[in-house]
Amino acid sequence: MRFLYLICISVVVSCSSGNSTDILSFKTGSFKTYLGERKDSSSFYRTEKFQIESYRNQVDTFDIHWKSNFEYELRKVNPTSKLDSIPFVVKITAIKENYYKFKGAYLGSNFKQEGTTYKLSE
Repeated sequence: MRFLYLICISVVVSCSSGNSTDILSFKTGSFKTYLGERKDSSSFYRTEKFQIESYRNQVDTFDIHWKSNFEYELRKVNPTSKLDSIPFVVKITAIKENYYKFKGAYLGSNFKQEGTTYKLSE
């Protein structure tokens, strides 16, 4: 019984200490994303309903739908191709004070993308 009590205490302490970052703080604001190990990056501003992204001098607007605090789906508002009309699903895999790591993929595709998104401001 004492062993079970010690396990419960250690779980509570480990979950409540360390990283105090609130995942909800990543739902809105200005961000910069770096894809994989490359220097390729994009910048975007996110509200509760939209994400306006600048990538390689092109600006796109996406509807954002949060499936959970750690997963969201982006749909291009004005798709110009079949690929543009496919939702891009993002899963947050780790969070730190001012950034999160993610894995993303087009819905139903084998294409995978990993990256890091840094929060710049509210």
